[in-house]
Amino acid sequence: MKPEFYIARRFAFKRRSASKPTFIVMVAVAGIAVGTAALILTLSIVNGFASSVENKLISFSAHLQIRYPDEQLFQDRRTDLAKVVNHKNIANASPFLEKSFVLRSRGNGVGDIWLSKPVRIKGISEASRTAFLKKYLHAGRSVSLHFEEGIALYPGQSLAENLNLTVGKKVMLVSLKGESSENRIVVNQKNIVDLLSSLDLETGVIRGIYDTGLQEGFDDYLVIADLKELQQRCNPMMISGYDANVHKLDRLQETVKEVTNVLGVPFYGYTVFERYANLFEWLKLQKNITPLLIVTITIVAVFNIISTLLVLIIEKTREIGMLSALGLEPGKLSSIFMAQAFLISLSGIAFGNIIALFLSLFEMRYHLITLPEKSYFIKYVPLMINPVDYALVSLSVMALTLLFAFIPARIAASLKPGTALGT
Repeated sequence: MKPEFYIARRFAFKRRSASKPTFIVMVAVAGIAVGTAALILTLSIVNGFASSVENKLISFSAHLQIRYPDEQLFQDRRTDLAKVVNHKNIANASPFLEKSFVLRSRGNGVGDIWLSKPVRIKGISEASRTAFLKKYLHAGRSVSLHFEEGIALYPGQSLAENLNLTVGKKVMLVSLKGESSENRIVVNQKNIVDLLSSLDLETGVIRGIYDTGLQEGFDDYLVIADLKELQQRCNPMMISGYDANVHKLDRLQETVKEVTNVLGVPFYGYTVFERYANLFEWLKLQKNITPLLIVTITIVAVFNIISTLLVLIIEKTREIGMLSALGLEPGKLSSIFMAQAFLISLSGIAFGNIIALFLSLFEMRYHLITLPEKSYFIKYVPLMINPVDYALVSLSVMALTLLFAFIPARIAASLKPGTALGT
């Protein structure tokens, strides 16, 4: 062991009879540990939140969609689907049919009023529906059954709460014949007879309720149905487009362009990131504050170590003078206090990492902190244990601590032996 490190360890962690620098050092170690743990936990929550919401959005919708302009319906052709599936980056693809309705449901009591809400019913293939409901089904059954009394519907939990929907309940679906938007129900109609004759009425039966945790614009709007059943009732042999998932998300934009080029005009495509651009921009904004957090908490740790070293210099002034009198060079005196800063910060960083890891695992296991799901899309505080975050925080705190520890180290080296021994 080098003499500088030996003396630094004695100065920092060995109690002397006349003074008690060990307590000061422990406070500094605790301060660095708390700051390091706080920063790691903050990064874990920010990254975990972004990852959780992003994964929910991606799992709720396909990675990319292929459509006609203006949401026009078109005939489902095997050749078109084959062109999509044959792309090397496409993992799977399936047709879907979307149709807008006003969903009407009677209250649970006798004589209750009808509750209404615009919804988008999406008919998807049996395989896609089974996979989706297996992950998010909250109530009901996900088996493929066809009923004569109405279209089998799977609304979201929020929509079910708003319209008092329960499994097995019958509902009414109202839309315009040949139109895709419920907003045109009251447009261009001369009288009530024309209005009523233009309506397309269907009955539906609630066979299950799903819950993704995505409230506004998702669980309160989209209703899942079987593709073949929706086609049979509304638009035989017609679809709205193709949903597709990819192997590599980093090549998603290129894949969309290549697939649409193969399909030709009038097909166009867009990604899930473009479809929910506002939400993904919001997630990016959450991540953009990460550098500010690192700088803020690291500055606290830096001032903590500077103040600790200055106190140690005052406490050890006589020892510094004695070492100088014995011939220890100023550069080596400076190295002693730099080594002290290294040992103190290393201890604080190690304890901070342990605290952060323990709290993260504890929260991930027991979910003590809950969140309002309607506001944050998730029920519990999400945490992502990323070794890169731990390493980034540790290296940042260590580097800045050693950088600013040079100031008190130079002060110690500049003390004259006579002045130091005379105090």
